[in-house]
Amino acid sequence: MGHKDHKEKAKNIVKCFIITVSDSRTPQTDESGKAISELLKINNHEVVGHVILKDEPKIVQDFVKTESLEEDVQAIIVNGGTGISSRDSTFEAIDGALEKKLPGFGELFRYLSYKEIGSAAIMSRAGAGVLNKKIIVSIPGSENAVRLAMEKLILPELAHMVWEVKLQC
Repeated sequence: MGHKDHKEKAKNIVKCFIITVSDSRTPQTDESGKAISELLKINNHEVVGHVILKDEPKIVQDFVKTESLEEDVQAIIVNGGTGISSRDSTFEAIDGALEKKLPGFGELFRYLSYKEIGSAAIMSRAGAGVLNKKIIVSIPGSENAVRLAMEKLILPELAHMVWEVKLQC
């Protein structure tokens, strides 16, 4: 079965949990989390939850591990904390929890970012992988980066990735 056949069979609603990692955002100021939610809903996916967590690696990792065990969650989209400042620890938290990594996601995200913002794209540590048969995606917290990742990478492949993970059950 080819790639196009897989994508055709994978046209399902995906149940997603959104995590915003930030020391300063609130539900009122979380534009990136709102953008993820809006884009998921426009594309007929379901948002089963949304939380804002402080940029503390243990808190983020524990929350992702717990949510990945929930039956009504198929994908977790994390935004924020992927840069290189001393407070950015999402990459370590997520990367350390993944059972399988999808290095192509980060590579493509940085390539697409480079086309938009130039060499500053090298400071992004976006990533993706699988934990407990759930898709985990970690992207930067800026609204522009969120829209880029969602529109160019996540939404075109989300249902397909979830379908592929289910095949391994």
